[in-house]
Amino acid sequence: MKQSRRWQRILLLSLLSISFFAPLILVSNRLQSITPVGQLPLLYPLGFVFVTFFSRRESIEELSNFRYRARDLRLNAIEHEGGVGLKGPRHILLKDAEFNEDSAVIHPNENEKAVYFPKTDGNVLKFREESQRRTEISDGKDQFLTVIQLANKTDYKPPLSKFEKSTKAQRDGATDVKIKEIRDKVIQAKAYLNFAPPGSNSQIVKELRTRMRDLERAVGDVTKDKDLSKGALRRLKPMEAALYKASRVFNNCPAMATKLRAMNYNTEELAQTQKNQATYLMHLAARTTPKGQHCLSMRLTSEYFALDPEKRQMPNQENYNDPSLNHYVVFSDNVLASAVVVNSTVASSKDPEKIVFHVVTDSLNYPSISMWFLLNIPTTATIQIQNIDDMDVLPSDFNQLLMKQNSNDPRFISTLNHARFYLPDIFPGLNKVVLFDHDVVVQRDLSRLWSIDMKGKVVGAVETCQEGEEVSLHSMSTFINFSDAWVAGKFNPKACTWAFGMNLVDLEEWRRRKLTSTYIKYFNLGTKRPLWKAGSLPIGWLTFYRQTLPLDKRCHVMGLGRESDIKTVDIEQAAVIHYDGIMKPWLDIGIEKYKRYWNVHVPYYHSYLQQCNIQA
Repeated sequence: MKQSRRWQRILLLSLLSISFFAPLILVSNRLQSITPVGQLPLLYPLGFVFVTFFSRRESIEELSNFRYRARDLRLNAIEHEGGVGLKGPRHILLKDAEFNEDSAVIHPNENEKAVYFPKTDGNVLKFREESQRRTEISDGKDQFLTVIQLANKTDYKPPLSKFEKSTKAQRDGATDVKIKEIRDKVIQAKAYLNFAPPGSNSQIVKELRTRMRDLERAVGDVTKDKDLSKGALRRLKPMEAALYKASRVFNNCPAMATKLRAMNYNTEELAQTQKNQATYLMHLAARTTPKGQHCLSMRLTSEYFALDPEKRQMPNQENYNDPSLNHYVVFSDNVLASAVVVNSTVASSKDPEKIVFHVVTDSLNYPSISMWFLLNIPTTATIQIQNIDDMDVLPSDFNQLLMKQNSNDPRFISTLNHARFYLPDIFPGLNKVVLFDHDVVVQRDLSRLWSIDMKGKVVGAVETCQEGEEVSLHSMSTFINFSDAWVAGKFNPKACTWAFGMNLVDLEEWRRRKLTSTYIKYFNLGTKRPLWKAGSLPIGWLTFYRQTLPLDKRCHVMGLGRESDIKTVDIEQAAVIHYDGIMKPWLDIGIEKYKRYWNVHVPYYHSYLQQCNIQA
């Protein structure tokens, strides 16, 4: 009895042991397939230690699988960053292109560009076999990675192409690389269209026209890559495909090179024509009077003639010929220009009560300028308005002589432009004056000019030649004909020239040297043969040759009407700034950044200026 019970207990314990240890052995075998050698799990169930050993042969056979699967598990354990998916299997479909029987088209993923290749049996077959082999090799791994992506719910986003990366980098900076590339593609399309036979309406011609039109509309007037729309970048890819098709159809390289050279030549000619037209329009605009200023002159003229004659007289007329005062002269036919010269001079003066301003104009503008200064009389300075046509200082045939200069520019044949050479006759009671052009702005007190020793010279002026220059930008040879024997024997072509605009003039020395007669002599010679270019500047250099005293260059800064690179510090330190050139500050074509120096002296609050819509 006792013996049977003992065997029953042994059997029961054996069954319990089998039922307990069998799952552990199965789990251990499962862990062997996913754990490398040397990292086997140690199990401690109920105080017993079970260690599973592998044979050398089994370790070698399973080594590659251990590494591969361990790496896949680590990928599955890492949390993927949002937006950076793993690259899925790539499916490549090869079929004949629709545009040509001799070419093949490769369609990668939906978001990738279609690339066209020539259909040669060897290359395409090799490409097909290589693609198939790569797909088969990566099939198992890619499928496993796809499962991981789905498990982590990560959306697949293909990596940026080289084109998209460069576009993104360029948008961060204000570059124009992509703009230039797009323009080049459009030019290539135009070249292919020009190369097509006349009247051709083939499929490739239609596609080129469509792609070119779409790309031009998408780009518009954009000049920077950062301003390009996504639509423009998307339209670049179809254009590249169309250009590749065209290169297969129009493959005559020498003829294409000839066509491109012809297009380049025509473009250069067109650009030069546009440049000449722009120059002509600029000069035309410089000769015209703005609508607002014409309105202002008409209003002032009507108001002047509505005044009683006794109210047309300017005050302080006793100061007109007082040699102890500082006399300034400006020749002008522009109301606002003459007003700015007077206002800026008076505002910059430390002693404005000693200023006498003589504004010389013609009979057409005399009423408007007179009315302006009657309405805006400076509180301290003296103003005199003179009509050059009422004076007997000019020759009777002076206008006919001016017309012989053969110039279409009214500034060069203007009576006021040449009347400055009759200063001693216009102001017989004065000994010294400062002569202004009407396109200047005075920024400093000029009273120290009256104490300058002229050293026997007639004109004090700022020289235009720069230090270290052998030939001045405004050299005499540029404007004067030194091929003439008389000119070459009397003047030096390398002589340093000087600027009109702000000049200190000794009228007594002028009279003593009889320089007005010299001017008339040279002027008459110039009407008989071409000695200089039209205008008063060249004949002024000849008339006052070796009669000029150089002044400090800070007295007079020029170029604000023709140059855009003048330093601000030079402008602000100058006593007088000069808008010489055609881009005057009262014109729309004036250089915008220089206009503020002129606008500050224009009373835009005046009712007449507001009624004529004259604004800064």
